[in-house]
Amino acid sequence: MSCLQKWKTIFAMIIVEFGFAAVNALFKKVLNGGMDQLVASTYRLAVSAIFLAPLAWFFERKVASKLTARIICSLFISALLGGTFTQYFFLLGLEYTSTTFSCAFLNMVPVITFILALLLRQEKIKLKSRSGRAKILGILFCLGGALILTLYKGMALINPSAESEVESSHRKKSWFLGSIFLFAGCFVWSAWFLVQARISKDYPYQYSSTAIMSFFGAFQSAILSFIITRNVSKWILKGGLEILSVIFGGMVGSGLCYVVMSWCVKQKGAVFTSAFSPLIQIFAAVFDISILHAQIHLGSILGSILVIIGLYFLLWGKSKEAEIYKNPPATEKNGQSALPITASPTHI
Repeated sequence: MSCLQKWKTIFAMIIVEFGFAAVNALFKKVLNGGMDQLVASTYRLAVSAIFLAPLAWFFERKVASKLTARIICSLFISALLGGTFTQYFFLLGLEYTSTTFSCAFLNMVPVITFILALLLRQEKIKLKSRSGRAKILGILFCLGGALILTLYKGMALINPSAESEVESSHRKKSWFLGSIFLFAGCFVWSAWFLVQARISKDYPYQYSSTAIMSFFGAFQSAILSFIITRNVSKWILKGGLEILSVIFGGMVGSGLCYVVMSWCVKQKGAVFTSAFSPLIQIFAAVFDISILHAQIHLGSILGSILVIIGLYFLLWGKSKEAEIYKNPPATEKNGQSALPITASPTHI
């Protein structure tokens, strides 16, 4: 049963990453056509709330009484971080860069989450242990990869003599500015993981919590959109591709994918869940080349390799640390354990 449970979560996360890559490719196409980021985010979250509400009522209507004011406030903050700000910053960065490049930034989410957990004292590093040194090395690799992704674009690796369709469609394309937006999106999504880990303990009901989060996120995105721009014409969907994108993005990207991620966080922890983020980049590269006819640049490849190496150094250190806590060393002669009794591994 434990093996079956492990493979269920692995298979579920592979499907989630494929879904995210497909959603990103669709939204890249409609953003190139001039669709507003906040409008896209609002419609996407609204579709997610409408889609998940009947599922939450059918599967989890008996737990509605367990909603408290504190949980509702936590879900409002979760929507602001994981819905409104994450999607807004990520869609902005996606418009200025490419699908593959933007998905490469998602590889930094586990590391940023780890650093935030350190600052909040939810995570510790023991420099004298191999696991602690591995985590430090992983952070350094990821930071180096992030700098390469941000500052070095490099030569095009796919048909370098021709300008890509995506590049020619943007007049004010800025790789550096796009990187800043993507980093901001990764930062707020990392904060969402910490908030979601707490919510999954207090209110472990994925359908209703994601539906409520999507509702709050749609409301927040609409308010932010009317504050930034009051152009009503931007709210009119133009063509079947925009309609398909918001429906598919809402049902899959902001709906089912978040439900499955919340379930995996509850089952295996945030480190396990975020470890699959490099798959988004692989799937996105396929969509980028085959559908968007985008270029793959040397800087994206080099930076991604460093980020992925750093990610798995960090995960290796976390797994070794978890093994130590699961199988603590033998007690010393004075009868006290080498590890504090109150110590426990913290999932990030």
